[in-house]
Amino acid sequence: MSVAKIIEINASSPTSVEDAVRSGLAKTAETLNGIQGAWINEIKVVTDASGNISEWRVNLRVTFVVE
Repeated sequence: MSVAKIIEINASSPTSVEDAVRSGLAKTAETLNGIQGAWINEIKVVTDASGNISEWRVNLRVTFVVE
């Protein structure tokens, strides 16, 4: 029997949502073993005064197996 745990992380990227997810998971994998997947809870953008997107932000729920 295995047990899984879920944590929430926030990550950002100036280029895309996908890049934000990849960088968030890569950073999380530096300290956690057994990552099984992630849900994107929330997507947010930061804009300048003209409405141009300057940053993509994601909130992720990351699932990993407890050893």
